[in-house]
Amino acid sequence: MTRSFSSIRRSVGLAMAALGAVAFLPPLVTRLVMGQAFFLTGRAKIENFGNTVQFFAELGIPFPELNAAFVSRLEFYGGVALVLGLLTRVVAAGLASTMVVALLTADREAFVGALRMTGGQGLTDVVPFVYLLFLVWLVISGPGAVSLDALLSRWMRAGREEGTAAALEPAVH
Repeated sequence: MTRSFSSIRRSVGLAMAALGAVAFLPPLVTRLVMGQAFFLTGRAKIENFGNTVQFFAELGIPFPELNAAFVSRLEFYGGVALVLGLLTRVVAAGLASTMVVALLTADREAFVGALRMTGGQGLTDVVPFVYLLFLVWLVISGPGAVSLDALLSRWMRAGREEGTAAALEPAVH
């Protein structure tokens, strides 16, 4: 009995080590996929700016030209930032807010229908809702180890430690 238990413990330990080795993948892949999606939609909004303004006006979004300019650039540059893993939490929070607006305006009927379970669509069929889930996850979990945010954090931490070490060294006169 003890032998089989230690065999199970060893197997679980190996599995946990293997999972730990690939823990960088979920945030990386999420950032790459969401970043590409927002980059492309932002680029399309910028290239067809007049249509974007008109669409925002039809949805009843206040100051449609100003909001179209803001959202299109947030999506475009925010998409690039997500791919790079730069300012991930801030960018993901901003993009998440645009998904909330989309759920309350352009995709309201689909969202409400999915919540009420009418019309044959579930929440996973409502793209802004799925995007919102991924973005909120990035806000909470962060960019992951393979990101500029992580690189900058390590660089800043090393600088602080170097400064602390220098401050603790006795002065030589």
